[in-house]
Amino acid sequence: MEFYKYPLAKLFDIPQIVTIHYFEYGKDFIFEGESHDFWEFLCVDKGEVTVTAGSHGYTLEKGSIIFHKPRQFHSVATNGSIAPNLVVISFVCHSPAMQFFEDKILRLEETERSLLAAILSEAGDAFLTPLDNPYTSQLFGNPRQCPGAEQMIQLSLEHFLISLYRKGTMPTVGKQLTKSIKLKQDEETFLHIRSYMEARLSSALSIDQICRENLIGASQLQRLFHNKCGCGIIEYFSRMKIARAKEMIREQNMNFTQIADSLGYTSIHYFSRQFKKLTGMTPSEYSLSIRMLSEKPNTPQQR
Repeated sequence: MEFYKYPLAKLFDIPQIVTIHYFEYGKDFIFEGESHDFWEFLCVDKGEVTVTAGSHGYTLEKGSIIFHKPRQFHSVATNGSIAPNLVVISFVCHSPAMQFFEDKILRLEETERSLLAAILSEAGDAFLTPLDNPYTSQLFGNPRQCPGAEQMIQLSLEHFLISLYRKGTMPTVGKQLTKSIKLKQDEETFLHIRSYMEARLSSALSIDQICRENLIGASQLQRLFHNKCGCGIIEYFSRMKIARAKEMIREQNMNFTQIADSLGYTSIHYFSRQFKKLTGMTPSEYSLSIRMLSEKPNTPQQR
C-alpha cells in the first residue's frame, strides 16, 4: 500500500522574530515614531497609551492590541499620569491572512494573554537581550537556552495570530474552540506558574509580583488556583514551602533555623507558626514523629 504524505497548510508562517519587549514606560514617555518593513503589534497590559498609526490616532486601554503593518508610520505616547505596561513584538510574516489585522484594534481574552505570557517566558530563556529595553534593535540568542525555546516562541506567536483571526472571522467556531483551548491553556499556565514558584521557594512572593512576571491578571490567577487546588495562590505557595521544609527536615542536613532562612522566612518563630498551621505539628514535633518516618522515601536495602 502506498501512503500519501499530506502537506500541512499554514495560515500564518513566521520565519523571523525582530524584537520582543515587555516594559513599563515612564508616565511622560513619548516615542516620536518610526516605520519598518515588518509587522509589529502593541498590547496594553496596564494603564493606557495614545498610539498613532498612519494618519489616525487611537487611545488604547488595558487588554487592547493594535497591529502596525509593514512600512506604516506609528508612534506612542503616555498620558502623563499613568506609567503603562506594554508588550511590543515585531516579526516577519508574509502570509496573506495578515491583511485581517490591518487598521484593527482588538481585545485580548485569557487565551491570547496566556499565549503572550508563554512567548515572554520562552524569550527570557531564548535570548540574552533584556526584554525591558524599548530601543532594542537586535535579539542575541542564548547558547544555553532550553531545547526548542525559539520554536516555542514561533509556535505560540502563530497560535496567538490564529486565535485572534478565528474570533474575528468565525465568531461561532471561535467560541466553540475557546473552551477547549482555555482548559489546555489553564493547565499550561498552572504548571508554568507552579514551576516559577518552585524556583523561588527562598523568596517572599507577592500576588503583584507573580502577576507582573507572568503576565496574568490577579483575578484570573486566583480563580485558576482556586479551581485547581481549592486555595489562593499565596496559600499554595506557603504549602510548597512547608512541603520543602518537611523534605529538608527528613534529609537532616540543616537545623530548623537554617531551613527557615533558606526558605526565606523572616524568623524561626514565623516559620514554626506556619509549619504548625499547615501540618498541625511544630518542626520539632514533626522531626520526632511517626509521620516523618512514614513520609521518608524508602532507601534501597544494603546488599
